[in-house]
Amino acid sequence: MQTILGSGGAIGIPLAKELKNYTNQIRLVSRNPKKVNDTDELFPADVNDLSQIDKAIAGSEVVYVVIGFEYKLGVWQKTWPPFLKAVIDACKTHNTKLVFFDNVYMYAQSSIPHMTEDAPIQPPSKKGAIRKQLHEMIMNEVAQHTLTALIARAADFYGPDNKNSGLNMMVVDNLLKGKKAQAFGNINKIHNYTYTPDAAKATALLGNTMDAYNQVWHVPTTKEKLTTQQWIQLIADELNVAPKIQRIPVWMIHMLGLFIPVMKEFPEMMYQYEQDYFFDSSKFEKRFGIEATSPKEGIRNLVERLK
Repeated sequence: MQTILGSGGAIGIPLAKELKNYTNQIRLVSRNPKKVNDTDELFPADVNDLSQIDKAIAGSEVVYVVIGFEYKLGVWQKTWPPFLKAVIDACKTHNTKLVFFDNVYMYAQSSIPHMTEDAPIQPPSKKGAIRKQLHEMIMNEVAQHTLTALIARAADFYGPDNKNSGLNMMVVDNLLKGKKAQAFGNINKIHNYTYTPDAAKATALLGNTMDAYNQVWHVPTTKEKLTTQQWIQLIADELNVAPKIQRIPVWMIHMLGLFIPVMKEFPEMMYQYEQDYFFDSSKFEKRFGIEATSPKEGIRNLVERLK
């Protein structure tokens, strides 16, 4: 049995499809799980109720944590550490391997222009401090040989069926509506992205490769060093519209936060958009011989799904 915690999201759905290549025993865990494959086992659970986590993981060979809690610092501080502790405890009880899907928030600001798996863990943000804590919870257990686990890390997302991607919401959706694309920070800085089907395929492969465990992996991410402006141009060309852009400075984000609460969460992350942002996945590419989908192909697939 291989189990997905957070099965209904942008990674959980394509991950379930990819796991079908390895097993017919897949358990989908979420508040209201829906089958992706005919043979999927559905396990309705509210993971905020920590007492349900052990039952959700019991009998699993591998558990994939791809859940995304509300993008709010207070929620992350309250929810993530006890949730992950319950997952780790259950994995240790049931001898289950853990695959934790992560982001880049824990990396030092100086590493953002070229991130590798060896980048210093020195987050400049409060959300990054939470991600550092989660990273350490897992890797400390690995170091003590009490847990078999790996961390699959991704850059910012884009891709089909990904409602919460900034690139999807701020660029694709706006251009489709005849509005200007919106962009944070310096649009002339490099910013590469992870295509969600690539991330899911890589995560499934890592989870089913024994010698991939007990380390961190960057999932395949675009090698092309495109700027934010070039990404917007690619999307506009695919939609056959003008690449009009509205830049959103930090002061405007603060103002929008008065009316749209989630916007209050973005200012501390602006350092990622004011400098080059390049996520290096060459370790994975060299080990498995698999590279990321090109930006042009990824954007074409994304737009075709929206038509």
